[in-house]
Amino acid sequence: EAIVATALEDYGTATAIIMVIGMAANILVARFSRMKYIFLTGHHTLFMAALIGVVFTVAGLEGFLLYVLGGLMLGLVMAFFPTIAQPFMRKITGNDKIALGHFSTTTYVISAWIGSLVGKGSKSTEDIKFPKGLAFLRDTSVAIGLTMLVLYLIVAFAAGPTFLREGIGSDQNILIFAIIQGITFAAGVYIVLQGVRMVIDEIVPAFKGFSDKIVPDAKPALDCPVVFPFAPTAVLIGFLVSFLGGVVGLGILVAVGAENAILPGVVPHFFVGATAGVFANATGGRRGAVIGAFINGLAITFLPLLLLPVL
Repeated sequence: EAIVATALEDYGTATAIIMVIGMAANILVARFSRMKYIFLTGHHTLFMAALIGVVFTVAGLEGFLLYVLGGLMLGLVMAFFPTIAQPFMRKITGNDKIALGHFSTTTYVISAWIGSLVGKGSKSTEDIKFPKGLAFLRDTSVAIGLTMLVLYLIVAFAAGPTFLREGIGSDQNILIFAIIQGITFAAGVYIVLQGVRMVIDEIVPAFKGFSDKIVPDAKPALDCPVVFPFAPTAVLIGFLVSFLGGVVGLGILVAVGAENAILPGVVPHFFVGATAGVFANATGGRRGAVIGAFINGLAITFLPLLLLPVL
C-alpha cells in the first residue's frame, strides 16, 4: 500500500486507465470464457493496476499500448486467480456461491497443496479442545486481542519509552500503550468479520441480478476475510505461524548478508497468513495449517525481493 501511494505520484494516469480497462476486461473474460468470476476487491484492483503500470513502463511500454495491454493483463488475472482458488473455496465454504478475489492467491493455493501433502489424518484446527478455563480463547476477537497484546508488549518494551515518546509521539505508559493497541487491533478485526458476514448475506443475492443479465453464472470474488468465519482458529494459527516464517526469512536474509532485508509486517502476515492457514486447514487439518502458513510466511518474505529491481 505504501509502494502504491508512492507510485501514484508518477503513474497515477496509467494506473487509473489500466484499472478502468481492467474492470471492463474482467467482465468480458467472465462473459466469454469458463472463468466466470467478477473481481470485487477494489483496493486490490488498484494495487495491481499500479504494479502493472510500473512494470510495463519499466519494460518500455507507453501511451495507448501501455493502457490497453495493461488493462487486458489486469482483466485476465482478475478472472484467473479466483478460478484457481475455487476448488479450495468450495471445500472451505461448503458451497459454490462465492469466490476469492485476492492477489495473494498463489500462496493460498500453494499452502492448500502443501496441506494436502502433509496433513493426511490430521484433524481440523476447529476441532481443538480447549480446557474449560481457557474456553474463552475460542472467541476469535479475544484470542487475537491477547495475541496482539503480547506482540505489542514485546515490541514496545524492546523499543523503550523514549522511542514511544519521540518516535510515535505517545506519552502513555508502555503497558497501557500495548493494551490499547492490542484491543484496537482486535476491534478492527471484529469489524472486518462483521462486515464480511453482511457482505455474504447481501452482496450475493444482489450480484445474482447483475450476473443473470450481463454475465450468466458468474460468481462474486471477494476479499480474503470472507473465509475467516469458516475457520476462526485456523485464522489465528495461520497469522502466528506466517509471522514466524517472516521472522525466520528475515534471519536467513541477514545471515547470508543479503543486500536487502524484508521486515515481517503484521498486517500482511495477518490477512495473508490467516487466509493461507484457512486454505491449508481445509486440505490438511492442523498440520497442514501450520506448515502451509509457515511456507506462506517465507514466500511473502522472499518473493518481494524479485520486484525490488523493478521498483
